[in-house]
Amino acid sequence: MEELEEFSEKEESNFDFKAEIYKYLKYWKWLLFGCLLGLFIAYLYDRYTLPAYATQASMMMLNEEQNNVVGALPSGGASILAINDNSLENQIVTLKSKRMVEGVIDELNLNITYFLEGKVIAVEAYNNSPVTIEFLTEEAIVHDSELNLWITPKSSTEFQLENGEGFSEVYQFGEPITLENLKFIISPGPTFRPEYNPTVNILVKPLRTVANEYLWYMTVEPQGKAKDIILLSIVGEVPEKSRDFLNTLMIHFNADGVADKRQVAQNTAEFIQERLELISQELDSVEGGIADFKSENKFMDVTSSASEYMSKSTRAEEKIFELETQLMVLAGIENTLSSASPYQLLPEGLGLEQGGMGSSISQYNELVLQRNAYLKTGTAKNPVVETLTEQLDALRENILNNIEQIRNSIRIQLKELNQLDQRAEGQFSTFPGLEKGIRSIERQQEIKEQLYLFLLQRREESAISFAATSPVAKVIDPAFTYFEPVDPKPWLIYTGGGVIGLLIPLLIIFVINFLDTKVHHKGDLHPLIKNIPFLGEVPKVSKDQEEVIQINDRSPLAESFRILRTNLAYLVQSRNKDKAEVLFVTSTIKGEGKTFVSYNLARTLASTGKKILLIGADIRNPKLHKFAGSALETKGLSDFLYDHDLQTENVIRSVTKDNIPIDMVFSGAIPPNPAELLMNDRMEEFINSQKPNYDFIIVDTAPTMIVTDTLLISQLADTTIYVTRAGYTEKKLLDFPKDLRQQGKLKGLAVVLNDVDYSKFSYGAKYGYAYGYGYGYEADKEKKGLFNFLKKPFSKN
Repeated sequence: MEELEEFSEKEESNFDFKAEIYKYLKYWKWLLFGCLLGLFIAYLYDRYTLPAYATQASMMMLNEEQNNVVGALPSGGASILAINDNSLENQIVTLKSKRMVEGVIDELNLNITYFLEGKVIAVEAYNNSPVTIEFLTEEAIVHDSELNLWITPKSSTEFQLENGEGFSEVYQFGEPITLENLKFIISPGPTFRPEYNPTVNILVKPLRTVANEYLWYMTVEPQGKAKDIILLSIVGEVPEKSRDFLNTLMIHFNADGVADKRQVAQNTAEFIQERLELISQELDSVEGGIADFKSENKFMDVTSSASEYMSKSTRAEEKIFELETQLMVLAGIENTLSSASPYQLLPEGLGLEQGGMGSSISQYNELVLQRNAYLKTGTAKNPVVETLTEQLDALRENILNNIEQIRNSIRIQLKELNQLDQRAEGQFSTFPGLEKGIRSIERQQEIKEQLYLFLLQRREESAISFAATSPVAKVIDPAFTYFEPVDPKPWLIYTGGGVIGLLIPLLIIFVINFLDTKVHHKGDLHPLIKNIPFLGEVPKVSKDQEEVIQINDRSPLAESFRILRTNLAYLVQSRNKDKAEVLFVTSTIKGEGKTFVSYNLARTLASTGKKILLIGADIRNPKLHKFAGSALETKGLSDFLYDHDLQTENVIRSVTKDNIPIDMVFSGAIPPNPAELLMNDRMEEFINSQKPNYDFIIVDTAPTMIVTDTLLISQLADTTIYVTRAGYTEKKLLDFPKDLRQQGKLKGLAVVLNDVDYSKFSYGAKYGYAYGYGYGYEADKEKKGLFNFLKKPFSKN
């Protein structure tokens, strides 16, 4: 049996999905209205929002091997233009750099936009504005300025200018105007017609702000399996404007890459030219020394006499020449790195590959190019420039250390070669001193001549490379625009509008239900009536209805109390029929309608011929006298409890109203000590003395949570009718009567729900609301029209 009850409780506590759904479906008219309103707003958005189109372009990155002219240079010549770290990621970063984008915006004047004012929206007029603006102020100032003008042509020669801040003036076309520290002129545009004079809004924004907007809407992504193709795309409302931007951006990107390459070649050529001038002076000095030596010593030719000496000496001298050439090149690079301005491009491809010198110089040149590029748009305090400077300093120290190590290695080799040369020349100790002297001078001349020819060759290679610099990228597809707009998408807008329009009222209903903590119907009393009898519900009484039942009353209020009477009869039918049934009517807090229920229940029972005694035991806040139409000063219960000389017949009043007789005991004067009065034996004596005289004794008591009056006399009751009020009683207060029952402080507890508004419920399958209490009552009710639902605001269920 216990398992059956436990199972039953679990079943009753299951979540009622249908009831929850009904909480929202009963507002179906509002949900439908919200959905239609959302669709209407979506229609307006789709109707008056300018479509945005996607524009794309693609290009392929080229490497040095794809340049036939550079590849045809002699060995080492092409390396003059080589930049080692030229990855696709770096190219994407360059394309999305603010410097590059700002240059395109400046060239196309995209920071100046023209809008034709319409009835609802303004449409941009790109390259076809009726009027144009030309600034006479320096571009550097214009690029950091904001200006918002409205131009309305008045005739073919004059126009009205407004700035939106109250300024309005008429000017002539071509007349210089100074406004907000900017000087400009307004001229007729290519589409200007005197008979058609729409207002044109000219909007000037700072160059950096416009660049940020384009960077936000532009995407640059790698494409293809080889990852050497870049796809550029941008979304805009003016396709022609987007195409011009992407095409010009690709042109600027190629030009920037070529300029970087040529800068390396140009600096290499300048370095070689400086060395040529120095070696030319040294060669002239050596040749002059030979002439002077021969002239002073009067000899013209010296022939070799030993082939073995010539072979050894020649090999040693060739190697010495090569090493001394490397020492000169190292000295030149060291002087550049040690100068006051060390962040210069270094020459490449000069045969220095020891210790990774060639790769270090290439990496140094790349960092110098990046640093110079950032210095164009920033200062040396820029965090990126500071980082590059630190990298350059570290790399410069590394190169200088390599130079010193390479120089030491070369000096050791030179020392060994000089020793070898000296041993070979020792065999010619018998040669005349003149021959040895002329040989030394000729050797210096040969070294200088070979170095001079080497530098001449490198200068020509550098010049060819500068002239034949190839582009860094090849345009595969120029910018093109898709015909289908990417925004707005009508189906998405309408779907979103309908869903949002439906969700907003749903959310409002959810919040209202979530924040509602009141009891509204029998289902909300489930935690309380699970183990406590439920007598019935009392409907809400409108202002134009009587709140007291009458004889032969067919109103819903009367029917509800007849149901209460019937349920009460089943509850007390097994008790002693010889004595009156004592009914205590109480509630949790004030205002739940216990006096209203007490009085109408007494009239309902009396209308069936029962003898009823109604006692007003709420002596702190008496209300019963208002229903009977008696004065508050009428002697009643408090007087009886206080004055022992008073008899019961002195306080019992027979009240007949509308042919319904009820004996009543009013509360009497409000005493200063109500609790002490109720604790004496007079209350029990009074009730016991009247039990044989009546069928029902109904006691209207005080609220149980506020005062202890009811609990002091609760054991005198046979049945305690506990009144709750719909829309008033908090759900959290339902635990209070349960606790009182478990503690045995209330006897024969039964629950009544008062003030139920049935107009809010039509879900009859759950609680029987569909039939209500007005069966056959007011058959002809007002019919509600289809659109009558808007006249009522949201109400709590």
